[in-house]
Amino acid sequence: MTMAQRIPTIVLGGTGYVSGELLRLIAGHPHLELAGILSDSQPGESVAKYFGHLAPVYPDTRFSSLAGIEALIRTLPRSAIISAAPHGASAALIDRVLTVAEEAGVTTHVVDISADYRFASNEAYKAVYKHDHGAPHRLSQFTCALPEHLAKSPTPHVGNPGCFASAILLASVPLLKLGLTTPTLFVSGVTGSTGSGRKPTDGTHHPQRHSDLYAYNPLAHRHAPEVAAVAKSVTGVEAHFAFVPHSGPFARGIHVTVQGVLNKSASREELLAQLKDFYANSPFVSVTDAPPRVKDVAGSNYSRLSVATDGKVVAVMSVLDNLNKGAAGGAVQWMNRLLGLPETAGLTAPAAGWT
Repeated sequence: MTMAQRIPTIVLGGTGYVSGELLRLIAGHPHLELAGILSDSQPGESVAKYFGHLAPVYPDTRFSSLAGIEALIRTLPRSAIISAAPHGASAALIDRVLTVAEEAGVTTHVVDISADYRFASNEAYKAVYKHDHGAPHRLSQFTCALPEHLAKSPTPHVGNPGCFASAILLASVPLLKLGLTTPTLFVSGVTGSTGSGRKPTDGTHHPQRHSDLYAYNPLAHRHAPEVAAVAKSVTGVEAHFAFVPHSGPFARGIHVTVQGVLNKSASREELLAQLKDFYANSPFVSVTDAPPRVKDVAGSNYSRLSVATDGKVVAVMSVLDNLNKGAAGGAVQWMNRLLGLPETAGLTAPAAGWT
């Protein structure tokens, strides 16, 4: 595919960390080319002003207004749209750009990184987020799952699972689908500060978070219902996830441990073999003998899993990068699929190793 044949790609939701990661991945993608990036609050501002590390690849690129993005979509016979807009705002924004595309008779695929298209109904969404969905008539056009757990999306658009959800699902779906455990799973997870967004708060400001570790929203995190809904859709099992998330003193990465009671006794070797077989055709997931480390995946679209057991209880450890595999990278992986591109295109760079 030549430069002229690259697929024009639009990013919605301009100045956040996930948007910056999307821009970085698109810059190195062999088949995608950035056509526009929306920031309705910063139209005309330089992308390099907000993402200094991207200045070499986007020296002259500027944010566009929504009107500018709509005008652009009308001119593109085929495009890819990835939304990194905030939860609650993304639904209506995506509805608006899809309406523009439909009225112009052009083809586009959307992957949403927010939580807005992760539930199948307005009722399910409202139960978690306490307000109506911004575009409930669009929900049937989106599927939410990890690409490792769904061979092909049955819908033209995808809602990417969240960062914690991605790590939990990678560890738990094999347990449920293979019938290895009872349907109550206990989850402990630690995430880096970038998962809380760009704007500093008491929980993300570096002097407060440095050298500290603490739980937040224990057994009440909004990702738990999302994980249960997605797990059920791909396994058929209605499971309960007792999830305790923690804020860690690092910037990038997630480490999750999922524990469950085995339905029948199994050795560590047997469980490792079953997980390795389950993910044998998943290019970004590896199952290792040694416990996985965040540094081995930080900055990449790769995930690592490992297993421990005492014969009665199994623990699956899962690590991934929250901005990449848990957000931007996972979204690009899905977009590759939707566009009929190689699933691994633009995503094979390894972790930096010394983040």
